Amino acid sequence: MIIGVGIDVAEIERFGAALERTPQLADRLFVEGELTLPSGERRGIASLAARFAAKEALAKALGAPGGLLWSDAEVWVEESGQPRLRVSGTVAARAAELGVRGWHVSLSHDAGVASAVVIAEG
Repeated sequence: MIIGVGIDVAEIERFGAALERTPQLADRLFVEGELTLPSGERRGIASLAARFAAKEALAKALGAPGGLLWSDAEVWVEESGQPRLRVSGTVAARAAELGVRGWHVSLSHDAGVASAVVIAEG
């Protein structure tokens, strides 16, 4: 059963400018594994913007309650390349309240826009 669906978009250039203006913003929005590629290189702005869109979409799928921490949701990628969500703390508590047992996530970026869709399944 679908408990919630969320979608969000982020303008890549605008998101990159926000990260440049506020260097500590990346540390508030992402956990370490989201900031770097498996090779250890820093992840590109388009990829980070898509992950930010996924966190916004996740909040929407949960009914957009206040008090969720960005760092309590992590977008990671399986070896196959499929994106996944890992939740903890405030996000896991809200998901448990709603009966969420699984997540589906899709990320994309093209033409200067990053997008994400999240489905919460119970």
